[in-house]
Amino acid sequence: MAYWLICNSRAGDGERGRDFWLEHLASAGIRDPHCHDFEEADWTENLGDRDIVIVAGGDGSVNRAAAVCRATGATLAILPSGTANDFARNLGLPDQPQALCELIASGITQTVDVADYGDGIFLNVAHIGMGTLPARESRGAEKKILGRFSYGVELLRRLNAKRGFRATIRCDRGVVKGRWLSIAVASGAFFGGGNEIPEASASDGQLDIIAIRPRPILQLLFTFLMVRLNRQAPQRTSTLVHIKSQRCLVHTGKPKTVTADGDVVSRTPLNVVCKQGSLRVIGSKVVSTAANTEDRLGMPGTA
Repeated sequence: MAYWLICNSRAGDGERGRDFWLEHLASAGIRDPHCHDFEEADWTENLGDRDIVIVAGGDGSVNRAAAVCRATGATLAILPSGTANDFARNLGLPDQPQALCELIASGITQTVDVADYGDGIFLNVAHIGMGTLPARESRGAEKKILGRFSYGVELLRRLNAKRGFRATIRCDRGVVKGRWLSIAVASGAFFGGGNEIPEASASDGQLDIIAIRPRPILQLLFTFLMVRLNRQAPQRTSTLVHIKSQRCLVHTGKPKTVTADGDVVSRTPLNVVCKQGSLRVIGSKVVSTAANTEDRLGMPGTA
């Protein structure tokens, strides 16, 4: 077994780079790992299925490393060093760097779901519509200053100017059609820098499809706050639809940009399949935001 430390020097604010993590890893007993940057094309050639790939970066870096780990059978470990770090939240990782490195050294693993689409994967969320704007248009200086809040700032900046788009959402138990402001397809339980998806988990074998209709900004904010406060998927609302499904196909009237884990990846149609437990990761648990243990597989909020 070998350890690999893979860094993205352009993730986050750059403070938690290679030297920072090497010091903490050494203190936890992990010394002299193979060190590479994501820009090095050949670092995967000698990777074995018993190796542990430690990735220091944000959600985009974690996505790239996860694809490599699933293809090779290696185990993924995460050192959150980006802006949103949503996938790390799914594992409830320690905030303290030393405790995190000691967890990696312990070798405790979990299995999590991976969402497959076309030639790619995502671990957190794919967006169509308004949700793509942070990845497409957030400015670098603003992102550095505001951190994860830059995502929300960019959405609020554009919210009043959008009338939405027509789309059809097909899932395991039916079809929903309409005009939408945003459609999100999530594999994990967090997005946008810590926003919770109600009753979700990165290991439940289900996608969470959240579609938002064009509404006045105050109505949108009210719905968002109610979901945050109640921590439950709404039973029925004219603003938001929340569907659980193992598969999802989204067709739009006109091709729309798709982002996945914070990066622009393709255009619609978007066809996603959740592959349960297909990635092994270092972690002591997989976080669930469920208010209870009852599965919700129906299609609430289709009004």
